[in-house]
Amino acid sequence: MIKQSLTFEQLEAVSSIFKALADPTRIKILYLLAQDECNVTSISNHLQLSQSATSHQLSFLKSMKLVKTRRNGNSILYSCDDDHVISLLLQAIEHSKH
Repeated sequence: MIKQSLTFEQLEAVSSIFKALADPTRIKILYLLAQDECNVTSISNHLQLSQSATSHQLSFLKSMKLVKTRRNGNSILYSCDDDHVISLLLQAIEHSKH
C-alpha cells in the first residue's frame, strides 16, 4: 500500500542529484573529496584534468550544494557538503563491485 506521494519539488530535487551524479568527472571529483579536502590544482593533477574543467565542475557541484569551500591562506579548499549524497555515491561504488 502506498502511503505517501512525492511532491513536485521532491521529484525535482532527487532528479537533480542523479543528474549531478550522472557525469563521470563529477563522480571522480566527489569520490576524491570524500577522502580529503583538496584545492583545484590538487584535484586537476590527481584526476589529470585541466584546471578550467575542474573549476567548471566544482562550480556546478557547489551550485548543487554538494561541495563547499574553505579558505586556507591563499588557497581555496573544496570538501563534500552533503553526507547523504556521498553515502549514495559510496553505496553505488560498492554495488558496482558485485
